[in-house]
Amino acid sequence: MSDYKKNSITLTGAVGLGTGVMISAGIFALLGQVAELSGAWFPLMFIAGGIATSFSAYSYIKMSNEYPSAGGIGMFLVKVYGETTITAGAALLMALSMVINQSLVARTFGTYTLQLFGTDSGSWLVPVLGVGLLTTAFLINIAGNSFIQTFTSIMSLLKIVGLSIFAIAGLWAAGFSFEAAEPGGNPPELSPASYIAAIALTILAFKGFTTITNSGSEIKEPKKNVGRAIMISIAISLSIYMLLAWAVSGSLSITEIIEAKDYALAEAARPAFGDLGVWFTVIIAILATVSGIIASVFAVSRMLAMLTDMKLIPHKHFGMPGDIQKHTLVYTIVFAMALTILFDLSRIAAIGVILYLVMDMIIHWGVLKKLKGKVQANRGIVTAALIIDAVVLGAFVWVKLQQDWLIVVVAVVITAITFVGERFFLKAED
Repeated sequence: MSDYKKNSITLTGAVGLGTGVMISAGIFALLGQVAELSGAWFPLMFIAGGIATSFSAYSYIKMSNEYPSAGGIGMFLVKVYGETTITAGAALLMALSMVINQSLVARTFGTYTLQLFGTDSGSWLVPVLGVGLLTTAFLINIAGNSFIQTFTSIMSLLKIVGLSIFAIAGLWAAGFSFEAAEPGGNPPELSPASYIAAIALTILAFKGFTTITNSGSEIKEPKKNVGRAIMISIAISLSIYMLLAWAVSGSLSITEIIEAKDYALAEAARPAFGDLGVWFTVIIAILATVSGIIASVFAVSRMLAMLTDMKLIPHKHFGMPGDIQKHTLVYTIVFAMALTILFDLSRIAAIGVILYLVMDMIIHWGVLKKLKGKVQANRGIVTAALIIDAVVLGAFVWVKLQQDWLIVVVAVVITAITFVGERFFLKAED
């Protein structure tokens, strides 16, 4: 069995893990993509995403209160669907979406770091730096829970303070204007579907709250603190997202944001604060992505280890020493490195959105149909979460089919392989 240490993560540590994952990818990698889909009022999309995430988080909080576990979402699925293909497939989708998030953060790290040297975001150095960050995350995760929660909590505090300073300074430079951004030259043509699709990306920016549920029984007083940590993390992240989005909106036109979408925050600092502002933003981005990678790797490796212990996913040692959790840590890092090398930020985000929302709907459906009474969940809230996911996913897929149909095919193939592969594996185990 894997080595889980109960009561090893405090409420502060859990909030640090949640915000560490959310703020790293959410605002740095996705702000420009959200603006591309929603135009001048893109800051409001983060409010919509925060509301949608709060509905979604309700199911996870209720499940965590009843079944606190280091297996987190994997354990929830077992309680709902049993040790079945649906459980194993959905759990793997969650793990894959988390690994995809790691590659998103890794490429963001590379993109922002290169802004210090005036290097284009399309440079081959972006994936090289991303792979280097993932290697560092692997080494830090070997150090254990105590070091990880202390490190991520400190890094989360530093980036929250730094981003708050940047946002307030940016709003001050713009005269604290909360008006819509200027369209600029040749702004994108928008549709109702594109606005809803933008909400899907903001949901991806908040999905880091699941990192907390995947640490379940390792959190002190989990029945009380898991829910608290989730809602505090969402509230902190939403506040930071809104401040930053309005600061960028007051500094750049929509066209300029889209042109610099992979490093929009750094570009937004340039008009008011020059190179000094760019350096400050990049340093904060580095702190944010480092803490995000470490927190995400910490959670997903433990979730995979729990699924392995339950014999729901295949496992090979490949001659590696150590326990199962160390092995899943290696698998997590290697897969994230492959994605970092193969895909750009937009495509990584698209795959992550589709896989996550499919898994999220499976969770809500299970709570709605099988465990409502057991976990004392409100039927209306869970139903609303399910409907929101379905509408947002449908709009996102529709928009992506028109913009980049291949990435939708990739996401569908990954989903199909996951469930079919699990079906054959579980059948062979019987």
